[in-house]
Amino acid sequence: MGLSSMKGSEESEAYDAQIHLYKHVYNFVSSMALKSAMELGIADAIHSHGKAMTLSELSSALKLHPSKLGVLHRFMRLLTHNGFFTKTSTQKEGAEEEIAYALTPPSMLLVRSKPTCLAPIVKGALHASSLDMWHSSKKWLTEDSKELTLYESATGESFWDFLNKTTESDTLTMFQDAMAADSAMFDLALQECKHVFQGLSSLVDVGGGTGGVARLIHQAFPHLKCTVLDQPQVVANLPSSENLNFVGGDMFKSIPSADAVLLKWVLHDWNDELSLKILKNCKEAIRGKGKEGKVIIIDIVIDETGDDSKLTELKLDYDLVMLTMFNGKEREKKEWEKLIYHAGFSSYKITPICGFKSLIELYP
Repeated sequence: MGLSSMKGSEESEAYDAQIHLYKHVYNFVSSMALKSAMELGIADAIHSHGKAMTLSELSSALKLHPSKLGVLHRFMRLLTHNGFFTKTSTQKEGAEEEIAYALTPPSMLLVRSKPTCLAPIVKGALHASSLDMWHSSKKWLTEDSKELTLYESATGESFWDFLNKTTESDTLTMFQDAMAADSAMFDLALQECKHVFQGLSSLVDVGGGTGGVARLIHQAFPHLKCTVLDQPQVVANLPSSENLNFVGGDMFKSIPSADAVLLKWVLHDWNDELSLKILKNCKEAIRGKGKEGKVIIIDIVIDETGDDSKLTELKLDYDLVMLTMFNGKEREKKEWEKLIYHAGFSSYKITPICGFKSLIELYP
């Protein structure tokens, strides 16, 4: 290779590296554009319209200031490139051809009238308190405090304390809405894992919030007696029925007895020591059920060799969210296995569900 070729190769490598770096530096812009689209209700407007909308139609429906038409175009251009909308051409009689925007499967998840609406996830994940803490990451990483989360280092309080402030009840509602939205996706997964709940007569949904998942399971299995265990302030005043009951309590102290215990999106909030305590309480709750009893976990299993790059990136992003917000973690299979056996379970089974999560069944 001649000197000019070597130089050209080095330049090309440097340019590629620059593009890679800049892309990750400015990834937040795509997130903020998505947040803006959610807040404006762009997907709702197009869905209500019943067909693709031109920029002028969309601007009018969203009640934007006329001067922002060009701004809307540039937002839609990025959001379309990122797969949230698709462009088509439309032409009215006697008028020039115009570009119109239609929904795609990802933006359909932002339509609030749909049962599987993930708009609350966007709102919760991109809340100011979740973003501002990252400005304190250097301070946090140089602090000698093992148990302090990045959120605590930045704000002076834990995220749980922040949620439970009476003056911040709207934030608690936002968090509960986000969890309920995520639970709605479980309705799709339930079709592929119904066998997991067959043969059970009772189930405790630990950390089940306002009962989104428990209601879906109850609808699929009306005979199954479901109990939702969560903090007293979460389940207070929620109506119970014959086979759907709400109990205020502390999963670190005890869990009601049942054939099975469900832990959906719970253990990744906690470190290994606290997760072990929860799992031991779960094992105690099914102790009288013999081989018929089990614990059902729905959480992430990191698999860098088996998953594609896009899926791995999502799981690793979640891991840093859990670390910085709660001192929790997403776990690899070997980490799950260690935790499961230390809790005293004899065997387990992992089944991928919901696109990026896994269903883990534990047996005593």
